[in-house]
Amino acid sequence: MPTLNVSQKGAIVIPAKIRKKYKISPFSKVEIFDSGEEIILLPIPKNPIDELHGFLKSRKSLTKIFLDEKKKELKKENLKWKNMS
Repeated sequence: MPTLNVSQKGAIVIPAKIRKKYKISPFSKVEIFDSGEEIILLPIPKNPIDELHGFLKSRKSLTKIFLDEKKKELKKENLKWKNMS
Protein backbone atom coordinates (compact mmCIF):
# COMPACT_ATOMS: atom_id res chain seq x y z
CA MET A 1 0.00 0.00 0.00
CA PRO A 2 1.47 3.38 -0.99
CA THR A 3 2.33 5.86 1.73
CA LEU A 4 1.77 9.56 1.08
CA ASN A 5 3.58 12.52 2.55
CA VAL A 6 1.60 15.60 3.48
CA SER A 7 3.22 18.98 2.75
CA GLN A 8 3.17 21.97 5.12
CA LYS A 9 0.13 23.27 3.26
CA GLY A 10 -1.68 19.90 3.45
CA ALA A 11 -1.04 18.86 -0.16
CA ILE A 12 -0.55 15.21 -1.08
CA VAL A 13 0.71 13.54 -4.25
CA ILE A 14 -1.39 10.67 -5.58
CA PRO A 15 0.91 7.91 -6.92
CA ALA A 16 1.09 7.66 -10.73
CA LYS A 17 -0.28 4.12 -10.84
CA ILE A 18 -3.44 5.20 -9.00
CA ARG A 19 -3.79 8.41 -11.09
CA LYS A 20 -3.65 6.34 -14.29
CA LYS A 21 -6.09 3.73 -13.02
CA TYR A 22 -8.70 6.35 -12.07
CA LYS A 23 -7.92 8.73 -14.97
CA ILE A 24 -6.84 11.57 -12.68
CA SER A 25 -4.90 14.14 -14.69
CA PRO A 26 -3.55 17.59 -13.83
CA PHE A 27 -6.38 19.93 -12.83
CA SER A 28 -8.80 17.01 -12.32
CA LYS A 29 -11.29 17.39 -9.52
CA VAL A 30 -11.43 14.91 -6.64
CA GLU A 31 -14.14 14.86 -4.01
CA ILE A 32 -13.14 14.14 -0.40
CA PHE A 33 -15.41 12.48 2.17
CA ASP A 34 -14.88 12.05 5.88
CA SER A 35 -16.71 8.92 7.02
CA GLY A 36 -15.81 9.54 10.64
CA GLU A 37 -13.23 6.74 10.53
CA GLU A 38 -11.72 7.11 7.06
CA ILE A 39 -10.95 9.70 4.43
CA ILE A 40 -12.26 8.77 0.99
CA LEU A 41 -11.16 10.40 -2.27
CA LEU A 42 -13.45 10.05 -5.28
CA PRO A 43 -12.42 11.31 -8.71
CA ILE A 44 -15.04 13.46 -10.42
CA PRO A 45 -15.34 12.70 -14.16
CA LYS A 46 -14.47 15.62 -16.44
CA ASN A 47 -17.74 15.15 -18.31
CA PRO A 48 -20.30 13.19 -16.28
CA ILE A 49 -22.65 13.07 -19.27
CA ASP A 50 -20.05 11.22 -21.36
CA GLU A 51 -19.44 8.82 -18.47
CA LEU A 52 -23.13 7.87 -18.57
CA HIS A 53 -23.24 7.39 -22.36
CA GLY A 54 -25.05 4.13 -23.13
CA PHE A 55 -26.21 3.71 -19.54
CA LEU A 56 -29.89 3.59 -20.54
CA LYS A 57 -29.65 1.05 -23.37
CA SER A 58 -31.38 -1.53 -21.21
CA ARG A 59 -35.04 -2.38 -20.83
CA LYS A 60 -34.65 -2.52 -17.05
CA SER A 61 -36.31 0.16 -14.96
CA LEU A 62 -34.12 3.11 -14.06
CA THR A 63 -34.52 2.28 -10.37
CA LYS A 64 -33.31 -1.30 -10.95
CA ILE A 65 -30.32 -0.07 -12.98
CA PHE A 66 -29.44 2.49 -10.31
CA LEU A 67 -29.66 -0.05 -7.47
CA ASP A 68 -27.58 -2.61 -9.40
CA GLU A 69 -24.87 -0.01 -10.08
CA LYS A 70 -24.86 1.08 -6.45
CA LYS A 71 -24.43 -2.55 -5.32
CA LYS A 72 -21.46 -2.94 -7.70
CA GLU A 73 -19.88 0.26 -6.39
CA LEU A 74 -20.31 -0.84 -2.78
CA LYS A 75 -18.77 -4.24 -3.49
CA LYS A 76 -15.84 -2.60 -5.26
CA GLU A 77 -15.34 -0.14 -2.38
CA ASN A 78 -15.49 -2.92 0.21
CA LEU A 79 -12.92 -4.97 -1.71
CA LYS A 80 -10.67 -1.94 -2.11
CA TRP A 81 -10.76 -1.15 1.61
CA LYS A 82 -10.19 -4.80 2.55
CA ASN A 83 -7.15 -4.92 0.26
CA MET A 84 -5.79 -1.73 1.81
CA SER A 85 -6.07 -3.12 5.37
